[in-house]
Amino acid sequence: MTSADPGIDSASPEARRYVAGLDPEQAEAVLAPRGPLCILAGAGTGKTRTITHRIAYLVGSGEFAPTQMLAVTFTTRAAGEMRARLRQLGIQGVQARTFHSAALRQLSYFWPRHFDRSLPELAPSKFRLIGQAASRERISTDTAMVRDLAGEVEWARSSLISASAYPKAVVAHARDTPLAAEKIAGVIERYDELKTKAGVIDFEDIIMSMAYLIESVPEVAREVRGQYRGFVVDEYQDVNPLQQRLLDAWLGERDDLCVVGDANQTIYTFTGARPDYLLDFTDRYAGATVVQLERDYRSSPQVVGLANKVIAGASGRLAKRRLRLVGQREDGPQPTLRTYDDEPAEAAAVASACADLIAKGTAPSEIAVLFRINAQSEAYESALSEAGVPYVLRGAEKFFEREEVREAIVFIRAAARSEREPDRPLHEQVRGVLEQSGWSPEPPAGGGTARERWESVNALVGLAEEMPTATMSEFVTELEHRMSSAHAPTVQGVTLASLHAAKGLEWDAVFLVGLHDGMVPISRARTPEQIEEERRLLYVGITRARLHLQLSWACSRSPGGRGTRKQSRFLDIFGTSQASMSAPSVRRKAKVVRCRGCGRSLLPAQEAAGRCELCAKEGRETFERLREWRLQTARDAQLPPYMIFDDETLSAIAVRRPTSKMGMLAVKGVGEAKLGKYGSEVLDVLGAESST
Repeated sequence: MTSADPGIDSASPEARRYVAGLDPEQAEAVLAPRGPLCILAGAGTGKTRTITHRIAYLVGSGEFAPTQMLAVTFTTRAAGEMRARLRQLGIQGVQARTFHSAALRQLSYFWPRHFDRSLPELAPSKFRLIGQAASRERISTDTAMVRDLAGEVEWARSSLISASAYPKAVVAHARDTPLAAEKIAGVIERYDELKTKAGVIDFEDIIMSMAYLIESVPEVAREVRGQYRGFVVDEYQDVNPLQQRLLDAWLGERDDLCVVGDANQTIYTFTGARPDYLLDFTDRYAGATVVQLERDYRSSPQVVGLANKVIAGASGRLAKRRLRLVGQREDGPQPTLRTYDDEPAEAAAVASACADLIAKGTAPSEIAVLFRINAQSEAYESALSEAGVPYVLRGAEKFFEREEVREAIVFIRAAARSEREPDRPLHEQVRGVLEQSGWSPEPPAGGGTARERWESVNALVGLAEEMPTATMSEFVTELEHRMSSAHAPTVQGVTLASLHAAKGLEWDAVFLVGLHDGMVPISRARTPEQIEEERRLLYVGITRARLHLQLSWACSRSPGGRGTRKQSRFLDIFGTSQASMSAPSVRRKAKVVRCRGCGRSLLPAQEAAGRCELCAKEGRETFERLREWRLQTARDAQLPPYMIFDDETLSAIAVRRPTSKMGMLAVKGVGEAKLGKYGSEVLDVLGAESST
């Protein structure tokens, strides 16, 4: 339909009032007949304007009374914006709410009428009950684990998956889990029991209970369906099975439903979102009207062009419904792809570019730095602070305010006060101290909060690697400087956010950072479907930019590191010879790899072992002496030798040759209990050996 289409030109003056200023496709959506309507709306195509005008038209033309319309979306901010726009159009009384808010409002009304008692109290948080459930299942109750378990509970319940069905569902969805699926299933079951015993409900219960009341109590169904006649659902690609069940209950056999979504922006399937409802809309509702909005009013044609190129490489079912955006703004600068030697260099260059934009008149609040995971924020918090650029962190705590970082620094400070191993490289000392606090050099299996916490603590090791000649005390001083400098005023600052947290937002200038394979797509994305979701996540990041867009990645994590990384496979559209898109690169002097034992520089052939030939020989001899001691100790205590220390721990002790109990604690496998039992004897073995 075009602006000259008789369907618009023949519309009444009242109807034409609601399409004034809209483009032909937006007007087509607004004036579509009652019944099922699917609006496929690309990024920046004016979807909120379109659906509010659609609601205003239906109300203004007398099809529905304002109180008969219910519009649902996913955030209170989006719902508030929808209400504000309706008021500007002269429409009062339409309900615009989130799924949870709409369900809670209805449930609070119907529950007392049908159960003769007030609605159970809403649990302020799942954490306490899930922690109790985990404890009863003999699972760790540290914050990271409880947070990850909460995510699994929410995914299962939002997906309408019972505890007994959870293990099979995990396999079917190729889902990364923090523990064995059977263990988590036990937590889900215990959590439900504890919730019932405490007489509280959670957010999922609100939606499920309201859907159940409509499905099972005819009086409730008649009243709800008599009240609400027309429905609008925003961001329909993000609806989960539980929300769809409530929507089906609201609708009954009717089909006055308008849905708005974009398959290209499906990035929340890990939370239970199902784009199938959007993709199958026309199958479910025969004769449904479908309108595509592809005119992008947000971004320059250059940004739009890059977004189209990235999403054009998509495959799978969602790719069949992808939209091709058409930029409507004036031309802007070409997006750039820049490559840096290491992450600190990347962060410093981005901070400098932000400062330059601000100096030329761009407001700090119109600039964003977007990354894949929150743990990447520290380098940019630090670099922006050093450059004197204010910033705001969206959707995450500041790096040095995170619980796991604060705890790690407590251990580091304690170690610095005793500092008994000044001859060891700093990063090894820091690694040892952090291992004592529970950190492991290897990342945890799966993703979620545990991986985020690991990345945050691992960033401290990265800082230590940048200061190879510093002492522990000097390292603590550097950390305190970074903590204090990060407390710069943050009002009206550059936004730092993850790609997920940036959904629905936009800025004049966007920097997409850390775009190397293993981060985008993230390493835990293994199936084709998971890889494609990572592509869509990058697409969402690109389409946040109005004018300036810079993409970048670093060849290595730390200065002097080996540049073994590769740029994100999604950026192959730039080619491999885009010299004009790469920042000038100055190679630093190669990092000197030193022996873990004596600290001497190693030959290339010795680097893999981490020890010089002399220390390797001494390590083997020390290991054999420690094995003899362990065997005798085990016989005296009538224990299996591995219960004293296993071979891996003895080998680590032999390599590191600690000279104090604090040094022994830095060895993986040496806890406080074993240190108290055997620490003095092990030090005696090492000391006797060194004196011979």
